[in-house]
Amino acid sequence: MVASTQVLKSGKDTGKSLSSRTETRAPLFGTDGIRGQAGRDLTPALALHVGFWAGRVLQQGTAGKHPFIIGQDSRNSSDMLAMALSAGLTAAGIDVWNLGLCPTPAVAYLTNATDALGGVMISASHNPPADNGIKFFGADGTKLSRTRQKEIESHLRISQIEQLSSMTPWGQHSHRPELTQKYTEALLNPIQENLKGLKVVLDLAWGAATLTAPDVFRSLQAEVICLHERPDGSRINVGCGSTHLDLLQAAVIENQADIGFAFDGDADRVLAVDAQGRVVDGDYILYLWGQQLRQQQQLPDNLIVATVMSNLGFERAWEAQGGTLIRSAVGDQYVHAEMVNTGAMLGGEQSGHILCPHYGIGGDGLLTALHLATIVKQTGGCLVSLLDDSFKTYPQRLENVCVEDRERRRHWEECQPLQTAIDRAISDMGDQGRVLVRASGTEPVIRVMVEASTQVLTNQWTEHLVTVVKEHLGD
Repeated sequence: MVASTQVLKSGKDTGKSLSSRTETRAPLFGTDGIRGQAGRDLTPALALHVGFWAGRVLQQGTAGKHPFIIGQDSRNSSDMLAMALSAGLTAAGIDVWNLGLCPTPAVAYLTNATDALGGVMISASHNPPADNGIKFFGADGTKLSRTRQKEIESHLRISQIEQLSSMTPWGQHSHRPELTQKYTEALLNPIQENLKGLKVVLDLAWGAATLTAPDVFRSLQAEVICLHERPDGSRINVGCGSTHLDLLQAAVIENQADIGFAFDGDADRVLAVDAQGRVVDGDYILYLWGQQLRQQQQLPDNLIVATVMSNLGFERAWEAQGGTLIRSAVGDQYVHAEMVNTGAMLGGEQSGHILCPHYGIGGDGLLTALHLATIVKQTGGCLVSLLDDSFKTYPQRLENVCVEDRERRRHWEECQPLQTAIDRAISDMGDQGRVLVRASGTEPVIRVMVEASTQVLTNQWTEHLVTVVKEHLGD
């Protein structure tokens, strides 16, 4: 079914410091774990408490002794938070295996592949260097359920760490960076051919992909050129990576490369660039990978799960081939939930967070990049041609409006002038466009997206809605 105008109404928060959160009764866990400014929202004391109670909660109903896996990106605050979390976990009697610098999907994979009680990644993904986050995984490698998150939080609200008996079997902390090799081996096992002859540019964003992505591509005999290839917590995501593609586009063209990939800070998402410098976002990746999986009869009911942000051009092109596109709310956990409900084997977000249960547990930028590069190699090494033969996007414009006041963000739907403006846009565009307004779950912004049949119409309503948000919700 062709989508018409839609409005997404959701208010999510990014997490507060312990004292502030107790006063406002705001939830600690947001749409992607606990996230905020390191030292202000995320303090060592908070991380220690979170680690302790996460350990206690996840131990319930388990037999025997199981380790807990910790990974981190390159942010300067990640060591501090890792040590505080480890202190809390070991105080709860749990052994900690610290991977050090690694991609988020490495934590998810190893948590599932071992007898770990759970896992935690310290990263703020694509956010700037001053931010950080704490993202938990259950024993199966999937993100911790809302129920478990609320249980952890309930203890934080009412209690400090209790006085422990001297009989407590304290946990031990071990550095286990060698385990990351098991993750990279799992990435490579399904790849049936090498990438010899393919020139690839990798933008590693000074982050978590720096120690894994170049070696993986080189092991498949690709010619690799790296940008921002060292871990640097002061520069992670700054003007580079999946949210800033200019340097990657220029490098691909300058080096006459076949394809470029840009990762975010924790490498759970990726965007690509073709030889002409054109952006290959999550919609195109889903379309191209979906075609391959369908040809291999690995795509049940030709079904793909995307989000409300995915382009109408993608949806209509996929349906024209007999496929079905189901939309979820924004957030990989919502995509994952819809995939579980429908049995879909491919889903993801326009931002490059792609899930394919055939090969991985959750979103994995490196896994996605490897499979897209393999598709390019198998089809003659020309991503340009693949894009030309895929679909044309509807003009889409996304603007982020800073709204620092948390309560205004959470209750944006109660702003009547904004609701009136949205209704006018819906009425004006009819079935020629869509409007999406939502509060970000990871940043202090209201996101305004308009997609329409013409650029003029898109710009007109985007600018109008942004003005209304600034006037009535801005600081």
